[in-house]
Amino acid sequence: MEELIKALQILLRYDNPKYPTHCEHDSLAVLIDPTLVSDEDKKKLDELGFFVSEENECFMSFRYGSA
Repeated sequence: MEELIKALQILLRYDNPKYPTHCEHDSLAVLIDPTLVSDEDKKKLDELGFFVSEENECFMSFRYGSA
């Protein structure tokens, strides 16, 4: 849980959407535009289990998705 909170704190610096997440098919999407996020933070997010989804223009994780 600690790593999820760290990742969300990083993403919060870039936006605070009213509906920030979407969970489906064992994946968690955080609806923050990846083009706004620094390369350094993208690297940290990758280490925390989030990757850039070019197709959906957001960050996704299979580590924290639905069961």
